[in-house]
Amino acid sequence: MPHQTQMQRGVSESRWNPAALNHKLEPAAAWLGKGPSQTAAHASLPLVSPIRCVNAKFSGARRSLSAVPSQHAPGTLAQSPAIPWTNARAIFRSSTPSANVTSAVELPDPSLHSRLVCAPAASLRVPELPTPVRPESSATLLDMLKRGSSCEAIGLGASQEPAANCQIYCHGELLHQVQMAKLYPDDKQFVDMSLSAAPDQVLQSFSTLAAVYNHSIPKQQLQEFVQQYFQPVGQELLPWTPEDWKDSPQFLQKISDPKLRTWAEQLHQIWKKLGKKIKPEVLSHPERFSLIYSEHPFIVPGGRFVEFYYWDSYWVMEGLLLSEMAETVRGMLQNFLDLVKTYGHIPNGGRIYYLQRSQPPLLTLMMDRYIAHTSNTTFLQDNIETLALELDFWTVNRTVSVNLGGESYILNRYYVPYGGPRPESYSKDEELANTLPEGQREALWAELKAGAESGWDFSSRWLVGSPNLDLLSSIHTSKQVPVDLNAFLCQAEELMSSFYARLGDNVQAARYKSLRDQRLAAMQAVLWDEQKGAWFDYNLENGKKNFEFYPSNLSPLWAGCFSDPGVVDKALKYLQDSQILTYQYGIPSSVRNTGQQWDFPNGWAPLQDLVIRGLAKSHSPQTQEVAFQLAQNWIRTNFDVYSQKLAMYEKYDISNGQPGGGGEYEVQEGFGWTNGVALILMDHYGDRLTSGTQLAFLIPHCLVAAFLLHLLLGFL
Repeated sequence: MPHQTQMQRGVSESRWNPAALNHKLEPAAAWLGKGPSQTAAHASLPLVSPIRCVNAKFSGARRSLSAVPSQHAPGTLAQSPAIPWTNARAIFRSSTPSANVTSAVELPDPSLHSRLVCAPAASLRVPELPTPVRPESSATLLDMLKRGSSCEAIGLGASQEPAANCQIYCHGELLHQVQMAKLYPDDKQFVDMSLSAAPDQVLQSFSTLAAVYNHSIPKQQLQEFVQQYFQPVGQELLPWTPEDWKDSPQFLQKISDPKLRTWAEQLHQIWKKLGKKIKPEVLSHPERFSLIYSEHPFIVPGGRFVEFYYWDSYWVMEGLLLSEMAETVRGMLQNFLDLVKTYGHIPNGGRIYYLQRSQPPLLTLMMDRYIAHTSNTTFLQDNIETLALELDFWTVNRTVSVNLGGESYILNRYYVPYGGPRPESYSKDEELANTLPEGQREALWAELKAGAESGWDFSSRWLVGSPNLDLLSSIHTSKQVPVDLNAFLCQAEELMSSFYARLGDNVQAARYKSLRDQRLAAMQAVLWDEQKGAWFDYNLENGKKNFEFYPSNLSPLWAGCFSDPGVVDKALKYLQDSQILTYQYGIPSSVRNTGQQWDFPNGWAPLQDLVIRGLAKSHSPQTQEVAFQLAQNWIRTNFDVYSQKLAMYEKYDISNGQPGGGGEYEVQEGFGWTNGVALILMDHYGDRLTSGTQLAFLIPHCLVAAFLLHLLLGFL
């Protein structure tokens, strides 16, 4: 095969050392259902070259992934004397001949720990190197990977040729000069523009222009260049009214307050404003766009966010299902499943510059909600292996081992092993990096991307352990083991066990149950604090929990990832002790005011949901009443702002009940997940929620009185 020839040509000078790899393989192998003794038994398997990965095809037999490359494997890495490949990770290959190959190679750069992943059904490639790979070219490889100087290095190569559009939208001199000239108030505007000409022509014209001005192009000439070769934002998208939208879905009848019911009807109308469909040109000429083509239309968050976003879409889908729009949900689900088949994971959002990172893994939960609504078991059967593949991405690429009390626990973290500024926030990342020594800048950019992967971009959660919690340059996202990420994965593993049992595959059902049990035990040992009655992020550097308040500390309740029912009521005491119940407009993202948008005073819809629906699982009437009062507070904040401004917002300032602020951009209107959570809460509490009375202060000593008042009203 030509591909094998390329592999052998490029990497034939040295061999893997399986003995050195075996201890690195053990945690991932355990998660994939194979122990180290089993994996070491595979003697000689073809490897996926990090020079060019195969276009692997999906196979149902993919589930048994295991292998340690042998000393006699035909495809090997060139081990340079200048670079000790001590951190190289194992190649995984299915034991079935027709199945796929997945590779993960970790480069030993202590400032970045770059890792490439070739996922099934993907064409993930790193830059073409001189062949054979020699010691003098090794530094070039590391530099290219760290700087993201090749589109293939971030997993974009869908063809055998380099994607020139990534040299415009993801990295390179053109991107650097335009973004640092600050032609637009928001860096995202430029990278969302489509091209008016072929990317090679654009790059050639830019190269000529740069040469004329000695690579320091004046702002006016840059503006003229952009106007000539780029189109305004949004040209690749069409407005779309969902075909399954209809008037008066049933849940509206559950809302007793007439004003809230009218408001809910208006939120239901907003789905039509947020619907988008990608033009066919994006499929026929993808090189001219940063937008990733999706076959099915979708609902966007709104404002500057005109493409899909991963974790936002879960709360959007919940709202759509209440609006009886199951076909729209199925289309959005299929888009995500197609992305997993293509790239091995779901990117942060629907742009090629987001492909380096994912977002909180909620795909399995999305499927669960869709199946619960439609009972479409055939759709589940057709896609169960793709759900498993997405979880494998987190297992292979985001797993960390925590040694505590003589035991080793496997948990997950957010981790994006690529440097370079985020294209959509390029100038901010460059300016922030310029405050640090040059040797620390790549690591900073990687940590910023990990923070974006968390969905909490940015928060004091990721600054813990830093000398100054107000400095974003101190970010250490990958050094934290987050409660919410592990709760989401714990929930996904439980759902996968249920799915497989439903489909009659008891072996896989038992395997995922075991994985869930292992994670539950790890979370109990590493993240839970009995005295405080909550879970807390764990700092890998200092070996301590972060005892600051964040709503994510209670995410295991929402995810059902606990074994003792009493923890729900302990969580209520934790909220009392943290004085969180004294805020009348909503639950704050933290109690630290750092100026970051995922800190005080902002409150976000998904975080309200994590706490409210988590507490609602309690059997205690008192705890359930607090959940209702928190829902009442949030609904009234949303309703009051909507009444004033006729708009829904992505976040709210819970200190004054107005739209939120802070962070890297102005507060956005729309807004997908805010609307979804409002509909969820009105569906759940519609018979009790009101639009007019004063917001509730849930001061701890008033909790019992609030409950007794509720009982009294029930008799009247």
